[in-house]
Amino acid sequence: MQSFEAFIAAHKPTAASFHPHYEEALYTMLEAGGKRFRPALLLAVVSAYNELLIDGAYHAAYAIELLHTYSLIHDDLPAMDDADLRRGHLTLHKRYDEVTAILVGDALNTYAFEVLSNAPFSDATRVKLIRSLSHNGGVGGMVLGQAIDCYFENQPLDIEQVKVLHINKTAKLIACALEMGAIVAGQKALERPIYDFGIKLGLLFQIQDDILDVTQSDEEAGKTTNNDEDKNSFVTLLGLEKAMDEANVLAAEVEDKLMSFDENLQRRLSPILSTYINRHR
Repeated sequence: MQSFEAFIAAHKPTAASFHPHYEEALYTMLEAGGKRFRPALLLAVVSAYNELLIDGAYHAAYAIELLHTYSLIHDDLPAMDDADLRRGHLTLHKRYDEVTAILVGDALNTYAFEVLSNAPFSDATRVKLIRSLSHNGGVGGMVLGQAIDCYFENQPLDIEQVKVLHINKTAKLIACALEMGAIVAGQKALERPIYDFGIKLGLLFQIQDDILDVTQSDEEAGKTTNNDEDKNSFVTLLGLEKAMDEANVLAAEVEDKLMSFDENLQRRLSPILSTYINRHR
């Protein structure tokens, strides 16, 4: 069985032409690494039920990583967060130019669905995977969250509105990764509960990111930090101490929910989640 990183290396987006750096730029942020958190969740769910499906599941894992990477590239643009650093490297608009960053983000977004369309599953399974990724990453998910985040910059929201913002911006793509794992594994009864678990996990993940934004340096985080002063982050709204309390409550709820799943799923997810559940502390 090849590794996920080997799969990525073997399936780089390619577009040979006379453009001086477009093709290189396509995989600059992919090769920079990152947590690979969403693919790891998807693969953990699949391996809990049928390890023979893992090689095929790499297509779905890669698709969600491609879409996530595009979102980071666009999130860092001058019109949005105007960040200099991502995954320990210069952001694409700093390394190349803004047009390149926009177009590479567009390309990785669409390439995600090309990869998914080539997955070695039945047509029905591919359609379910495409539907899940497109919905949670698009109109009714991540893009909606980004739109709310940018529009209401410098306009404080209430706590429930902030939760809606971040459920869409962050949590839905994490929930989608878990749901896609259940789809690949053929565990229909698990799709809804694992998705709901992912929403809670994703909200925790975002609160932690907000905390780390004010407690870590750029070098520690591998990205531009202290960049949320004008944003509707949990720390901006609640203050650091209350945001920590909120994260602690959510972490306990995530741990309790994890224990409600079957032992195989717990065993596969626990090593991944143990790294993240208490990372804010």
